Amino acid sequence: MGNGPDRFGWLSRGLHWVMAAGILGMLALGVYIDNMTVSLSNLWLFGLHKSVGVTLLLLWLVRVVWHRLSGPPAPLTAGTPQGQQAAARWAHRGLYALMVLVPLSGWIGSGASGLGVVVFGRITLPPLAPVSKQWEALAFGLHGALTKLLFVVILLHVAAALHRHLIKRDRTLQRMWRGG
Repeated sequence: MGNGPDRFGWLSRGLHWVMAAGILGMLALGVYIDNMTVSLSNLWLFGLHKSVGVTLLLLWLVRVVWHRLSGPPAPLTAGTPQGQQAAARWAHRGLYALMVLVPLSGWIGSGASGLGVVVFGRITLPPLAPVSKQWEALAFGLHGALTKLLFVVILLHVAAALHRHLIKRDRTLQRMWRGG
């Protein structure tokens, strides 16, 4: 279950891939919602988007706690220039920050709209902002911009992983896929 000095345990790998699938699904759903004509028949998609967003935020918290309890293996840095290593560290920090900022900005926007966030029709979360057109516009504008930035950072992350796997032929992707 736990990480080792040279491998990711199944919990780290599972959290990575479940969150990756969830985030990519949310990006697609967000684009769909943004472009759809809202009607009573598709209003439930907003609730789904909010519920999955909150779930991903909670999984982020589990991931960070687990990261502290069972630290990741050392990165495979042999032959990698210092600048690329620094870029990888900053990209990971950016991913982690965006995994929090995107759902929080959506939560703030929902609260400011007066609609709030109800998770899977069961739990109503408290608003993080007062009902206000200004707060709503600011938060949803930020939500959209951060989502686009998240997409770009994900593309860079995937490109770097494929570069390491296909060109450098190191075990970075293999460690996240199979653990060793």
